[in-house]
Amino acid sequence: MRLSNPARILLVLAATALAVGLPIAGSLARSRKPPVVEAPPPPAPPTPASPVGLPDRMIQDAAAYDGYMRRAVSLSPAFTDAASVSQALSTARAYGSHSLVRGAVAYGAIAALQDKTFVVAVRDAGNSPEHRAQMVSYILANPAYVSVFADAAVAAGLAQRALGPSALRLHATGKAVRQAAYDIQRQGWSKAQVIDLPGRLAAAEAAAAQDMPADPERLAEARQLVAGVAPLPISAPPLQGPYTPLVAHALQLAAIAALGEARDDTLDQLSPLTLDEDTSACLGAAKRNFHQCLAVAKPNYEDIFCTGQHALIDTGACMANAAGVSLPPEPPPPPPLVKKRPLRRRHHG
Repeated sequence: MRLSNPARILLVLAATALAVGLPIAGSLARSRKPPVVEAPPPPAPPTPASPVGLPDRMIQDAAAYDGYMRRAVSLSPAFTDAASVSQALSTARAYGSHSLVRGAVAYGAIAALQDKTFVVAVRDAGNSPEHRAQMVSYILANPAYVSVFADAAVAAGLAQRALGPSALRLHATGKAVRQAAYDIQRQGWSKAQVIDLPGRLAAAEAAAAQDMPADPERLAEARQLVAGVAPLPISAPPLQGPYTPLVAHALQLAAIAALGEARDDTLDQLSPLTLDEDTSACLGAAKRNFHQCLAVAKPNYEDIFCTGQHALIDTGACMANAAGVSLPPEPPPPPPLVKKRPLRRRHHG
């Protein structure tokens, strides 16, 4: 009789068990035990983000911007001699258009990072490398994406507050300096010709083509601000959009910095955020007018006018517009003088 496959298997198992001295029932029972299934390993914990930070180049740009604005707004219109005019001119001319814009964006981002609610909201959303990479691509592609995070409007307000008032002070300083050009013309030294006219123009043109250096004190302060060691003493109400490109870029950069994705190795990827073509064009026009003014200016009081009007007033107006703040209205001009006709005497006959 031909055995079926199951029967043959049982017969082989029984014979094997007898050969090694094992009970048949026990052998068969062990053969029916289910395989042991191991539990899957626990999920890996979320990968922590890098610390909040900015590329060192951007921190230097922010410090350079802060240092320039502090020096420029502190210029005094109380000129006493040719040396004081030359010093004011040297201070006012010491920026390049693109360098000033880069610094303003970075400084605005540092201000936005002072809002801890905004920083925490962004970091909570970026809870994995994949999420952070995806968020960076969203932020770079669409400035409005940042508005989905808590306190984004407050962070934007801080960015504007860090940039707007200083621009207005620069504009006001320029008006005081320009007025001094008229006030001192009665003083003999103000009418004397500037020494080395070509040299001071060449120096102004060279400054326009260079990056602004960062003062050591301002640089150390900027590093502490980014690291959260020292707060920036500003406050601001929420700022509702739409934002100017400069403020929007500062907020985008702050969000990426909060994710820990603004590092030295990502500087090239973030560089588009430091550009604002309209503001750079405005500053470039101010610089050209400044150089053209210096090219024809000869006495000291004319150098004062060039400095006040083009290096300070025009620059302040560009930066105020970039920050989205309004310049104070100009006072109305006085009415034209009306010459009174002399009264004619009447003759009584």
